[in-house]
Amino acid sequence: MSAGKPDNATVRNAIALAARAPSVHNTQPWRWLIGTESVHLMADWNRHLHATDPDGRDLVISCGAALHHLRVAFAGLGWATRVHRFPNPADPDHLAGVEPYAAPPADQDISLTTAIARRQTDRRQFSARPVLAEHLDLLVERAGHEGVLAVPVTDPVRRHRLTTAIALAAEHVDDTAETALWSGRGRGDLDGVQAVSVVPFGAVYGDTTVRAFNAGTLLPSTVDPEDVGPGELIVLATPGDDTLARLRAGEAASAVLLAATELGLATCPLSQPLEPGTAAMIRDSVLDRTAVPQLVLRVGWPPATAGPLPRSRRRHLEEFTAYLPGIAPARDNQ
Repeated sequence: MSAGKPDNATVRNAIALAARAPSVHNTQPWRWLIGTESVHLMADWNRHLHATDPDGRDLVISCGAALHHLRVAFAGLGWATRVHRFPNPADPDHLAGVEPYAAPPADQDISLTTAIARRQTDRRQFSARPVLAEHLDLLVERAGHEGVLAVPVTDPVRRHRLTTAIALAAEHVDDTAETALWSGRGRGDLDGVQAVSVVPFGAVYGDTTVRAFNAGTLLPSTVDPEDVGPGELIVLATPGDDTLARLRAGEAASAVLLAATELGLATCPLSQPLEPGTAAMIRDSVLDRTAVPQLVLRVGWPPATAGPLPRSRRRHLEEFTAYLPGIAPARDNQ
């Protein structure tokens, strides 16, 4: 980059941290273009899951999570950012331009950056220990900073409506072949869902159904059944449902997931309930038609005896990062 901007190594480190963002089936559907003044996020529609995600909602939300991860990474490395979302109306794949500028990192910036490396999707049961109201309030606040409504569904009636929608979505079989293609992956695969990261044949934790993936080998937590539970459910929702709303929902998802990680909570995004039929159920019966649901997050305490999760893999930086035409990679000072 140019003078007054982060060097090449810093930019690449920030993008590598951004790539740790969660994405639908770990498809990592993004590309990053590096310029002299900014970094640009592009949607990679070659990684679109047509059956699982017919309207591209999950792809854009995944890219939004990566965008927020990049903002956090830059802040932790000493660079604040200005974000221009959809800067090129002629190119809808150009989701954002990010301009870094020097700014000393606050303690929270550093804490969130380290949370990127610790955050993992945990598809196991959680502890029966309730999540404190003040913790839920913090997660709501972090989503609000991204312009997104986070709704903890704690009312028993509304929770029943939500878990019913989640169970109905789990019965949907149209994406079975595609899900099988992108799951059951080995430890050497750099994308897709690893077999060691998912429970066999899906699961029902109390009132909550977890998506079934192919050839899962993740063992449940070996604790007293009375000490485990499904966790809290949080719906992320937006006033509208255009591409910008979905991008912001992804940024909010990242903000909530990283905040939960800071608190020591386990998390698991649930995108399957947001297919058209069940999304309408959630909008009408859980949100009273006041907002459009974009994602459901399962949040809770991991059981004290739960073993560590395997770290999911990511593609090599060179596979999704390039320089804008006419810009050569800067040679960093040694």
